Amino acid sequence: MKQLFLSIILITTISCTAQKKEATATKDQSGNLVGIANKDNFLQEPYSNWFTPNYEEYTADEVTIQKLKPLLKKVTIKAFMGTWCGDSKEQTPVFYKILDKADFDYENLELVTVNRSKVTPDNLQEGFDIQRVPTFIFYKNGKEVGRFVEYPRESVEADILKIVSGEPYKHSYED
Repeated sequence: MKQLFLSIILITTISCTAQKKEATATKDQSGNLVGIANKDNFLQEPYSNWFTPNYEEYTADEVTIQKLKPLLKKVTIKAFMGTWCGDSKEQTPVFYKILDKADFDYENLELVTVNRSKVTPDNLQEGFDIQRVPTFIFYKNGKEVGRFVEYPRESVEADILKIVSGEPYKHSYED
């Protein structure tokens, strides 16, 4: 019985670890995360003060989530946000809740936290034209198919659905 219990714990630990990209974000002088982060970072103080309530209070549209599920299996995402930014604090928890509900494979997400100048010490933002945060960039077969910038036009999940389904979509700062 003891061996069965230990085996279950080991399998659970391995499978949970395999689903997470390694976070390398560090705190800058202002206490903001800078670098590669993951959901676990936001579940820690002081970030949990805004992440947890925004995650829990958001009610995702289940019909849209069901449409997203198969489409997100073919997508990779590169995301940029700032732990200092009001829009990032609002939209990033919602983004994670949608991905959780859609059973997204987090191996296909890289989330970069940037400073107020929208840079990281090792220039992870270079080449991605990050003007505002959050910015979620969606890729299929290595090619960008669209991006969500700062706030939704309709709702986060509806905007993501348009992007990944190939429907016409312009983010909040496109004409």
